[in-house]
Amino acid sequence: MTRATATATTPSRSRTGPGLVLVAVVALLGVRVVSPTVGSAGLPDVVQDFLTLAISVVVESLPFVVLGILLSIVVEVWVPVGVLERVLPQRAVPRRAVISLIGMLFPVCECGNVPLARGLMLRGFTPAEAVTFLVAAPILNPLVIISTAQAFGWSGWILPVRIVGGFVVANLVGWIVAAHRRPAELLLPTFEARCRTAVGAPPSRDRWRDSAAQFGGETATMMPALFVGAGLAAAVQVAVPRSTLVAIGANPVLSVGAMMLLAMTVSLCSNVDAFFALSFASTFLPGSITAFLIIGPIIDVKMLVLLRTTFRVRFLVLLAVVCVLFAATVGLVMNVLV
Repeated sequence: MTRATATATTPSRSRTGPGLVLVAVVALLGVRVVSPTVGSAGLPDVVQDFLTLAISVVVESLPFVVLGILLSIVVEVWVPVGVLERVLPQRAVPRRAVISLIGMLFPVCECGNVPLARGLMLRGFTPAEAVTFLVAAPILNPLVIISTAQAFGWSGWILPVRIVGGFVVANLVGWIVAAHRRPAELLLPTFEARCRTAVGAPPSRDRWRDSAAQFGGETATMMPALFVGAGLAAAVQVAVPRSTLVAIGANPVLSVGAMMLLAMTVSLCSNVDAFFALSFASTFLPGSITAFLIIGPIIDVKMLVLLRTTFRVRFLVLLAVVCVLFAATVGLVMNVLV
């Protein structure tokens, strides 16, 4: 059975509804981008703010989602079986450590890494390995490191702690997932079945057709989730005044929680979040800024919706708890020591 046949025989739900929603949102987005004043006249300020924030999240994330889908196609369809596996260590812990560093090769932010992690699992990587990559890559990719260095340099230890923290938390999450009795149970049943069917299937004779089918399937899965996540992120930002968060920035404990909450609500691309955080550097302590830069690329409203296309809720809860506790601990320690 070829991969194309395997995909065709996998149970699928109707995509007519999400497809229509996607077309409508893209059309509205195009009109809004071309002529920002169309449809906004007479709208309340809060509605205009919501539309502006939601569209900005989509525009910022969309190129990286598409890039992530394309990279996942390269990994799943075009890279010969065994090439990646031969260069990785065989033992589980060193293997995940190396996988967590692969993100340095891909300039893709967190939302683009979701389809890429899906491609790794469809290729035969374990959930623990894919999750390790998924958590590490948005922090360790070259654009994030460069932008963080440009924004903060070496002042306040923000750059090195962000890099080391991203590596450590990724491997911590990977170890916890690997320790699960049945890691496959953390995946949605439909995606887990698709992985079982794809692994071991002989190479396809028509890679271009498989690439097109993969692009269509991943786009139909990712794009509606991206738009929903952008809408939720915008709604949260409209509902929670940013001035409330800034008011507690000088407190070494509360400021960590405030900046983490801000990171989870604004849903910024990790490639540019350092410059956004720089605007708070005069108000918030270095540990609070670092907690923002660690938690944002892993857990935000948009990212949770994207992850829901692949993982069960129990995994999302596990990921959120572990990463929030880790980022908070790092932030609090830095506020005390730095």
